[in-house]
Amino acid sequence: MSMVTEELVLKALAQVIDPRLSRDIVALNQVKNLQIDGNNLSFEIDLKAADASLKNEIKRRAEEALQLIIPEIKEINIAFPEKPVVAEKAPAESPAENKLLPKVKNIIAVSSGKGGVGKTTVSVNLSVALAKSGFRVGLVDADIYGPNVPLMMGIKTSPAQSKEKIAPAENHGVRFISMAFFVPEDTPMIWRGPMVHGAIQQLLRDVDWGELDYMIVDLPPGTGDAQLSIAQLVPLNGAVIVTTPQEVSLLDSKKGLAMFKKVSVPVLGIIENMSTFVCPHCKETTEIFSHGGGKTAADKLGVPFLGEIPIDMAIRIGGDTGAPIVIADPASPQTASFMAIAKKLVEEIDLKNSEKATLNIIQ
Repeated sequence: MSMVTEELVLKALAQVIDPRLSRDIVALNQVKNLQIDGNNLSFEIDLKAADASLKNEIKRRAEEALQLIIPEIKEINIAFPEKPVVAEKAPAESPAENKLLPKVKNIIAVSSGKGGVGKTTVSVNLSVALAKSGFRVGLVDADIYGPNVPLMMGIKTSPAQSKEKIAPAENHGVRFISMAFFVPEDTPMIWRGPMVHGAIQQLLRDVDWGELDYMIVDLPPGTGDAQLSIAQLVPLNGAVIVTTPQEVSLLDSKKGLAMFKKVSVPVLGIIENMSTFVCPHCKETTEIFSHGGGKTAADKLGVPFLGEIPIDMAIRIGGDTGAPIVIADPASPQTASFMAIAKKLVEEIDLKNSEKATLNIIQ
C-alpha cells in the first residue's frame, strides 16, 4: 500500500513559503491538480506572475519538503501553469496618486471607532518602529481637532516654509506634519467638513515628503469627515483599527471597519491596545479593560490580528516627554510588541500589494 497520501503531501507543502506573500503555498491555494499514483506524485504550483528563478526556488523547496516528510516518494513531477498575459489596461489618471504623493509607496490610515484608546500613541510608536526597521517613514497628524503628534515626537517648533513646499519636521527617523504647528495651542478647531478636507489636503500636498516607503496617517476617532477625505484624496493601501479589549470599544471598531469597507479600503488588521497591566512591584497581571477582545473581534470580522500592546506607565511617559517607548527603552517588552506589530503590518501590506499586482496581470 502506498504511503503517499494527499494529507501528507499537503502537510509537507505547507512548509513551503512564497517569499512574495510570506505565506505557505497551501494556504495561498497555489497547489493545483494533485495526482498520486502509487509512490509517484505530480501537481502544479500556480505562482502566476513569478519569474523563472522564483519558480526554481519554490520547486526546490517543495521537493526537499516532500522527500523529508515522505521518504517513500519515488518520483515528483512539478509543473507551473502558464497563463496568457493580457495587456494591462491603462488606469484612469488618479489625481490622488499622481499629484499629491507621487513618491510615497504605501499609505496606511490608523483609525479608531472611539477616542481614548491610544490611537496616536500607536501611530507614533508604529512609525518609529518602521523607521528602526530601515524604512523611510512619514507620519501625518490628520487629527485636526486634537493634534498631539508633535508633543509625542518631541518637536514643537514649526517647520520651515518656502515658496513651494513646507519641510516636514523630523525626529527619531520619522518625517511628520501636524496642524499643531500652524495653530496656537489654546485655539479650538471649530471647522466644518469642507475645511477639514482642505486642511488634510494641504498636509499631504504642500509638504515636501520626498521618497517614503510608508506613510502613516493618524486619523481622528470616529467615522466622519477626515476618514472620508483621506480615502478620497490618496490611494490608501489599507487601514489599521486600534481598539481596547472592552466591549464598547470593540463595538465602535466594528463600525469603523464597516466604514472602510464602504469606501473600498482594505482593513489590514486590528491592534489591541491597553491589553494587560503587569504590576511593576508584584508582577501580577491585571486585565483592567478585559483581555483578548481584539483577537476575538478580528476572528469574527475576518481580518488579521496584528498584536496586542500592554498598558504601561513607560508608554505614557514616552508620549508626554517626546521620547516614544520604542526609542526610550528599545529592550523593553513594550518595544518588542510594537516591533512585532510593525513586522506583521509590513507582511500584510506586501500580501495585499502582491495580490493586487497579480489581479492586474491576469485581468
